[in-house]
Amino acid sequence: MKFSESIKPISYLKTHASEVVRDVSENRKTLVITHNGEAKVILQDVKVYEKTQESLALLKILALSGKEIKKGKFRSVDESFNNLNERIDDFKKNQE
Repeated sequence: MKFSESIKPISYLKTHASEVVRDVSENRKTLVITHNGEAKVILQDVKVYEKTQESLALLKILALSGKEIKKGKFRSVDESFNNLNERIDDFKKNQE
């Protein structure tokens, strides 16, 4: 993303709102809107925002997983699959 092309003053947004929204939406752009020369808000396509939120959620899960591994709170793959197979077997027995 080129910031030089992505920074617009609020006056530009006011006078070109529909054009800006269409451009952001169609081209998956993110714009920085300034007020009195200071960055104040981000205007972003909703799909880009959703992807960003999903990425953040995955990063949080990875960070939490790393902490759990450091604490020794994990199972081996074999142990996990054995436990899962036991649960499936128990479920099947209860269905009969």
